[in-house]
Amino acid sequence: MQYRTIAHTAVSAVGLGAMPLSIEHRPDEARAIATVHAALDAGVTLIDTADSYHWHADEAGHNELLIARALARYGSDTSHVLVATKGGRGRPGDGSWTVTATPAHLKQAAEASAKRLGVDAIGLYQLHKPDPTVPWAESVGALRELLDAGTIRAAGISNVTTAQIRQAHQILGDGLVSVQNQYSPAVRDSEPELQLSEQLGLAFLPWSPLGGISRSSLDGPSGPTSIGTAFHRIATERGVSPQQIALAWLLAHSPAMVPVPGASRPASITDSARAVELTLNTQELVELEDVLPG
Repeated sequence: MQYRTIAHTAVSAVGLGAMPLSIEHRPDEARAIATVHAALDAGVTLIDTADSYHWHADEAGHNELLIARALARYGSDTSHVLVATKGGRGRPGDGSWTVTATPAHLKQAAEASAKRLGVDAIGLYQLHKPDPTVPWAESVGALRELLDAGTIRAAGISNVTTAQIRQAHQILGDGLVSVQNQYSPAVRDSEPELQLSEQLGLAFLPWSPLGGISRSSLDGPSGPTSIGTAFHRIATERGVSPQQIALAWLLAHSPAMVPVPGASRPASITDSARAVELTLNTQELVELEDVLPG
């Protein structure tokens, strides 16, 4: 495994996006636990979760509890694993996603997440999405209070603009360590946010990093997975999966990039973790950069 840095913490260059283990079409618990264990076996030390990663309305925190059980049952030391969770979104149980980022809600949510994860302080807590009904500075101010109280050790923000990143950085200072926006072979709208993250020394955790190669559970009715792109052709030439090529491209694209591909089977995360072993040559990188979204 290769490593990258989130603040002062070294994490695996490819993490595990745990959302598919708890939402619609989720696997049974045995396979879900096996998927987490396969990630750990592959050297993954970053797990991305959220209190809203659940299916039914009455099971908030399902994914956090699942991750806590998986780590407890692993049988080896997992103290080096960074579990990054998020707050500020909800799921009423009808398939939709809500946003609530009031300071009161975020503080209560963070405390509940810490309890579910079984930790004294959350390693990385991310504001899941800006709430259009709450001033951004107020939501970010709640993260500041959580940092000061010791409820969280580091803060991140997700689904944000460059202006929101700059304002959060002013409020949180070194407490802000990560940005999590959508970014993939098919969706590159957050290039400005990625570049700003590099400038500020923030890790960039692209969600749905395999968009255009594999569908994300949050991508919606965007059509079938694409085929026949340069990612697929180079994968065939290399004898690896297109997913590995996509992740290797992301890692080569920016030193701030720490992709967290989702997985619901052990084989999927094992395959994704192997992307760190790939070194794309100059010609391959040129061809992949020229693949236009859409």
